[in-house]
Amino acid sequence: PFLAPNLTYAENDVPLSIRTGILSSPITIDLNRSLHDTTQCATFTELVAATNKHPYVIHTRMLFADEQVTAIQSVVTDAGDWAFNATGALYWNAKEIWTEIPESKRDTRAVIQAAGDLYLDSWGNSSVKAPYGTPCQRLEGGSYTGASNLLTNTCFMPQFPAPMNISSRRYIVDEVLGGLDIFNNFPFIDTTRPDGTPSSNMLRVEGGTIRYIHEVTVCATKNCGR
Repeated sequence: PFLAPNLTYAENDVPLSIRTGILSSPITIDLNRSLHDTTQCATFTELVAATNKHPYVIHTRMLFADEQVTAIQSVVTDAGDWAFNATGALYWNAKEIWTEIPESKRDTRAVIQAAGDLYLDSWGNSSVKAPYGTPCQRLEGGSYTGASNLLTNTCFMPQFPAPMNISSRRYIVDEVLGGLDIFNNFPFIDTTRPDGTPSSNMLRVEGGTIRYIHEVTVCATKNCGR
């Protein structure tokens, strides 16, 4: 069987039955991007369902062992989640270029992961310098930082109020695409969840610098109470 008998399934860090989760219903998918981590034997997929009757943007990790899926973990966002706008997410995401990077120009796993860690670390410490490239754009829900200028670095994130510890980081790395996804806990953003809420950050790293960032974050109340 494709699914391991001990398969674990979770949405927004809540364990569920795969038979009752979002996978149990058909979804119209308008755009998808996938990363393949051949070192960990794991995958990441970003799904944008803008024209679905119930719009979603979903980030999903799948872990494998012995040619079977052992874990499926998703950050599922919809109306009311941080900056959610599936139409905007589809529009801007579709304009980006995520082609394979020539082998001679590929960054190592360590470089790609370090770029993502520095980005998240900079949220809580302004002395940490994230390796933003020029240009760099961030897709936050359905909002695009480069909407008015696609030629500059618009990814910079100012320091959040202390303490800010981005914990529970789980990585998928794809050297061929320069791709990285980090599932993480995002404190501060949701006023009802000061200790953190499920979030995912997908990055493209080119030549050691960040080219694109896609963030989805779950909110317990509309737009995290902000």
